[in-house]
Amino acid sequence: MKRSRFTEEQIIGMLREQEAGMRTADVCRKHGISEATFYKYKARYGGMDVSEARRLKALEDENGRLKKLLAEAMLDNAMLKDIASKKW
Repeated sequence: MKRSRFTEEQIIGMLREQEAGMRTADVCRKHGISEATFYKYKARYGGMDVSEARRLKALEDENGRLKKLLAEAMLDNAMLKDIASKKW
């Protein structure tokens, strides 16, 4: 997955600029992003503080690790069931 060139703090700062009254087009031009990217950031980080964004990132990382562990455990379980079902 491609990493964003902006940190959560910078993204939230952009959103705050727009909330403070700056036009969306001006904010996008100032930071070199498209309006679609701005609205994507707004949908994801709108109304969040920096600490909440960091917590969200940590939870998403943990969720990814847990999903990977579950997939590996299910694969091992299926393999053991397949071996146990064979007649020796």
